[in-house]
Amino acid sequence: MTLDAGIALAGVTLSAVAAWYPSRPAGTIDGPEWLRAVLPLLLGAPLVLRRRAPLVMWAAIWAVFALQDLVTRHPPQGPYFLFVLFSGAYALGAHESPRRAIAGLAATVPAIALINLAGVGLGLGVAPLAAFWLAGVFVRARRQHSALAEHNAELKRQAEHARAAERARIARELHDIVAHHLSVIVLQAAGARASGRPAGPALEKIENSGRQALIETRRLLGVLRETDPDTGLAPQPGIGELDALAASVRAAGLPVNLVISGNHAALPAAVDVSVYRIVQEALTNVLKHADAARADVAIGCADEAVTIEVTDDGTERPAVPAPPSGHGLTGMRERVAIFGGELFAGPRRGGGFAVRARLPLEDGRS
Repeated sequence: MTLDAGIALAGVTLSAVAAWYPSRPAGTIDGPEWLRAVLPLLLGAPLVLRRRAPLVMWAAIWAVFALQDLVTRHPPQGPYFLFVLFSGAYALGAHESPRRAIAGLAATVPAIALINLAGVGLGLGVAPLAAFWLAGVFVRARRQHSALAEHNAELKRQAEHARAAERARIARELHDIVAHHLSVIVLQAAGARASGRPAGPALEKIENSGRQALIETRRLLGVLRETDPDTGLAPQPGIGELDALAASVRAAGLPVNLVISGNHAALPAAVDVSVYRIVQEALTNVLKHADAARADVAIGCADEAVTIEVTDDGTERPAVPAPPSGHGLTGMRERVAIFGGELFAGPRRGGGFAVRARLPLEDGRS
């Protein structure tokens, strides 16, 4: 990066001035000409690695200091030495992991003590060096905090997007269901009026369809609906299509055992669709995240509720919100909440993951 190159160039320049400028305002580098020729480059060049490899940079700087002391018999001293040292200490704290940064700083304490014992340096102590190192650590912590806050905000936006998209899909499905029941009412009423015969069975059908439409409409209230030009009129899937869903998942490489108990033919349409969607989303998550060898799906249809259980033997999924491309647990919770039901999703004892849902049928069957 430009900043790293600039700092490295400054280190090279100060070291070159210390080696060749007569008045030596940047410090003093004695020794043979070959040392004074290569030492500025060797001191400044490692600073280019201050972000990419801070610990390597730090080790290289101290290796060059050791070379200077070995050849000249004089420890490094002067502003050039402090600039390179303090720049490296800051970079070590700001861009290296905490454990490696601490190890790098601790390893230099004996070298600093030797420089001070020689009595020819600037009286460098651990405190100034640690101050620059701590400044780097503080900047690193602030940077990580800002990045984490931004990441959490993005996850929140993604979760809200998924929530809104799933609510829109649920609303469309329920709209289609209500429209179906109202169409039946209209057709039955028209047929009864045109037949000229007693309309008892037709009126009963009208009553049942009207009651079911009211139930679905009540559930629809409170569900936010977004305008979507792709809203279609295709029939919505239900429990009857779970066999085909399981077959498609098996074709994708995941064995699925599907068990459906009880009579699902008379379930309210909204419940029927939601059961399918919950199972679909759970199996999709197994395929995407679980690395499972098999999955088991159990559907129980009783008079009071429908129960759903999807389990697998794979690895535990990471606890992060689903991306915008998929609705995940957000969609499942939205569907279960519409019916006042319960949802559990989490690791199983002994390994694997489980999704369990219960959809009450207190409003009765159609």
